[in-house]
Amino acid sequence: MTHAKLKAGEVTGTYLITTPVTETDIITMAKRFTRRKLAKGRKITQPSQAIEHLQLLLQDYEHEVFSVLFLDSQHRVICFEELFRGTIDAASVYPREVLKAALAYNAAAVILVHNHPSGDPEPSEADRRITERLKEALGLMDIRVIDHVLVGSDGCKSFAEMGYL
Repeated sequence: MTHAKLKAGEVTGTYLITTPVTETDIITMAKRFTRRKLAKGRKITQPSQAIEHLQLLLQDYEHEVFSVLFLDSQHRVICFEELFRGTIDAASVYPREVLKAALAYNAAAVILVHNHPSGDPEPSEADRRITERLKEALGLMDIRVIDHVLVGSDGCKSFAEMGYL
C-alpha cells in the first residue's frame, strides 16, 4: 500500500511510519487496507472474513447505507458497491436495482450489508422482510444470498450466523 506517511517494511505486509500520524490518518489507512481486502479476486470462504472489513467501512456513517458484495461462483470478490443511501433510521432498497447490478456484474452470489447509525446491529422486522424479498428476486436468476450483515458501532450481526438464511 502506498501512503505518504508509510514505507514498506522488510517483511511483507509490514510498514514503517515515516512521519507522525493523526487518528484521521490511521482511519484513512485502515479503510484503504480494508478496501484492498475486499478487492476484486479475493476469495471469501466464510462470511466472517468479510464482516470485519465491512464494519470498518460502514460503521461511521450517520445515515443508513445499503451495500452489496458481489461474488463469482468461486466466492471471489467481483465488486463491493454502495447501492442505496437513506436517512438516520431507514434506507429504501429496491430488489430490481440489486438484481440489475448483480446481473451486470455476472455475480453468482452476494453478501448484503447495511449499517445501523444508532450503533445497534440488531435486525429489525423490515430488515428481515427486505432480505426475504431480495433472496426471492435474486434466486429467480440463480444468484445466492450468502449473508446479510448488519453493521453498528456496537458490532455486527450476520443473518447466516443467526439462522435467518
